[in-house]
Amino acid sequence: MDRREFLLYSGGGLGSIALASLLKQEQLLSAAPAGTHVLHHPPRAKRVIQLYMSGAASQCDTFDYKPELIKDNGNEWDPGEKVQLFQSSPGKTMQAPWKWKQYGESGKWLNDCVAPLGACVDDMAFIHNMVSKSNVHGPATFMQATGFILPGFPGMGAWISYGLGSMTDNLPTFVVLPDPRGFAPNGAANWSAGFLPASNQGTMIRPNSKTPIANLFPSNNDFITRQSDRDVLAALKQLNQKHEEQRAGDSRLNARIKSYELAAKMQLQAPEVLDLSGETKSTLNMYGLDSVDFEVQEGISEAAEIAYFGRNCLVARRLLEQGVRFVQIWSGADNGFPRRNWDSHEDIKRDHWPLGRGMSIGAAALIQDLKQRGMLDDTIILWTTEFGRMPCSQGSKGRDHNPFVFTNWLSGGGIKGGTTYGESDQWSFKPADPANPTMCYDVHATILHLLGIDHEKLTFRHNGIDRRLTDVHGHVIKEIIA
Repeated sequence: MDRREFLLYSGGGLGSIALASLLKQEQLLSAAPAGTHVLHHPPRAKRVIQLYMSGAASQCDTFDYKPELIKDNGNEWDPGEKVQLFQSSPGKTMQAPWKWKQYGESGKWLNDCVAPLGACVDDMAFIHNMVSKSNVHGPATFMQATGFILPGFPGMGAWISYGLGSMTDNLPTFVVLPDPRGFAPNGAANWSAGFLPASNQGTMIRPNSKTPIANLFPSNNDFITRQSDRDVLAALKQLNQKHEEQRAGDSRLNARIKSYELAAKMQLQAPEVLDLSGETKSTLNMYGLDSVDFEVQEGISEAAEIAYFGRNCLVARRLLEQGVRFVQIWSGADNGFPRRNWDSHEDIKRDHWPLGRGMSIGAAALIQDLKQRGMLDDTIILWTTEFGRMPCSQGSKGRDHNPFVFTNWLSGGGIKGGTTYGESDQWSFKPADPANPTMCYDVHATILHLLGIDHEKLTFRHNGIDRRLTDVHGHVIKEIIA
């Protein structure tokens, strides 16, 4: 091969790769539908919304109907084994404070606490034999968010960002909408990138705040102008580039540089996405919003929960429309008093009714809204919590932690609606088949599968180990796939 041929084949080949990359960004290549990314097999979905109930939502007061609890209500609870609870001794058998009804063609039983979701049950798949490795909020929250009970591991959204990349240049790939009252246990570590490139971490947005995205715009003062702000950023870019050249392989600075570049683009698009004034009155009503402006309160009330969660769900839909791939919505903050999360040790009726109504109105609106816009088919919605609650009482009105069984549900994006997979026992205490529980690894593997990812092949080498979201576990739950 002479020099001319070498340049033609090598230079021309690299040029073709660059051209193909540019054409792909502009969606001018005839390939998969816009926004999809084929990693291991053709995907059924391209985006995910994770609804996270912080504090441990009670499965036996919401989705897991158990006539045995109604029949034996107030009697001694005897599961036939010694039960060691988190902070109490087993009390009496306790039924849900509210009634149960069947909904949809599937006849799914829901408690009145979450009745608004009755309109959507035929689009939902329920998993009632979920099990956690911990009954402590911090580790259990980590497990559902990252697949591990220890800190330092990437969140599911970070893994999906790493595996599939972005669908937009103007907004983050992974967005987190926290409860307006504060963070769940572990705080921002629940959505960190861990050992993945730092650019894959979640970007927090607070729709209810006066500054929804921190540091996006300069503060109002006399010495910063738009031009001086641009000049400072340009100088900072030069300094960062010099710093990066001397530290090859450190992703943190590169992620920060990219975050500045993304922030410049977000200054144009983010305010529009977060502006709900253009939504119709019927849409706002569907999400339970009489107004998009309200004050955040410290404790729990039905009106507040509807406003908090409904607004976040509506913002999530708008983020998806603009190309965000993964949105995580939190219901519940840390363990403060008065209660402001699902950790109802003292009084299930007092706490779960407002939280359940707020969550179910917002979630039902989100499912129906995505469906009517043709987006539910390629959007997966996952509802989860860190563990469940016991079928017996703590004191006279509350329930203690139950890591032995709880509920998840999924909707959209290739999920078979109107289905139930995995049963709990007659009390909703443990899985009906203790040898075959469902773990977060299985749910994560199923979501990755629907996104076109083989969960065993999405790996990252860290400290000599090929790490993955599902650790060394997990199987795709084929029974809930359409």
